[in-house]
Amino acid sequence: MAKAIKKQALGRGLSALLKDPENDIKSVHDKNADKVVGNIIELEIEAIEINPFQPRSNFNEESIKELATSIKQLGVIQPITVRKLDFNKYQLISGERRLRASTLVGLKTVPAYIRIANDNESLVMALVENIQRHDLDPIEIALSYQRLMDEIELTQEQMSERVGKKRSTIANYLRLLKLDPIIQTGIRDGFISMGHGRAIINIEDQDVQTDIYQKIVSQNLSVRDTEALVKSYQESLKPKPATKSKSTSFEIAASDQNKFADYFGTKVDIKVAGNGKGKITIPFHSEEDFNRIVKLIQG
Repeated sequence: MAKAIKKQALGRGLSALLKDPENDIKSVHDKNADKVVGNIIELEIEAIEINPFQPRSNFNEESIKELATSIKQLGVIQPITVRKLDFNKYQLISGERRLRASTLVGLKTVPAYIRIANDNESLVMALVENIQRHDLDPIEIALSYQRLMDEIELTQEQMSERVGKKRSTIANYLRLLKLDPIIQTGIRDGFISMGHGRAIINIEDQDVQTDIYQKIVSQNLSVRDTEALVKSYQESLKPKPATKSKSTSFEIAASDQNKFADYFGTKVDIKVAGNGKGKITIPFHSEEDFNRIVKLIQG
C-alpha cells in the first residue's frame, strides 16, 4: 500500500515539474528530461490531443463502456503513451480506448508515459504499438501498413523489421486493400473474415467479387466453400480446348473409280469430305449422251 502511495505521489510531483515554464522539456537533452521521459506521470486529460496518425478508426462503444466501468472501480491499470508537443501540451501515441473510457467516467487526469518524438517517429510508434497491442480489424491493419509505406517510405522488408512480422504476412494484409470497398467494409464489420477476403482477392473483376461476397453472406459460406467457389469461377474462364471430331473419311480406290467409268462410259468424278459424306459427278456431252446415261441408271 505504501509503495502505491509513493508511486502516485511521484507522478504528481513530476506533473508539477512539467507545469513549471522554467523547466519546459523539449528534447531528451534538456534539464530534468531523464526524470520525465519514459516515466509514468499523471497528466490532465484536457492537455492531451488525439493522435492524427491513429490507425484505429472504429471503436466499439459497448467495449468502451465496459472498460469505463472497470476504470471507475480499479483505475487506469495500464498507462497511456503520449509525446510532448509544447508546454503542457501532449499528443496521444497509444491508449485511445483508455483515454476515451477515462473521459467517460469523468476523470480529470490519466497516468501516461511521456516520449519526445518527431512526427515520423510518432507515426511509427503509434502504428506499431497499436498493431501489436490492440485488436485492430484486418483492414485497419492493412491501412496502417500502407500508411507506413507511403509516409515513411518503407519497403515491405523494412516494415517487416519494424513491426516484427513476416513480409508475407504484411503482403497478405496489403492485398486486402485491392478488394471492392463494399467487401472491405464487410470485413471491418465482421460479416466475413480475412480468410474470405484473401480468397476473393484472387478475382480481378470487382463486380464478380461483390457477387461472391453476397453469396458468402447470404449462404453463410465457409472460407473453404469460398475458395471452391472462386476456383470454379476461375476454371470457367479458361479457354476450352477445341474438340476434334472423329474423322469418318475414307479413300476411294482407283479400281472402284474405274468401275464407274467403265459402266457409264465416261470419266466419273467421286469426292469424299472429312465427315465421310461425298458426291458422284457424271458428266454428259449432249442430250443423246444424257439419255444414254439415264437408260443405264434405269437398267
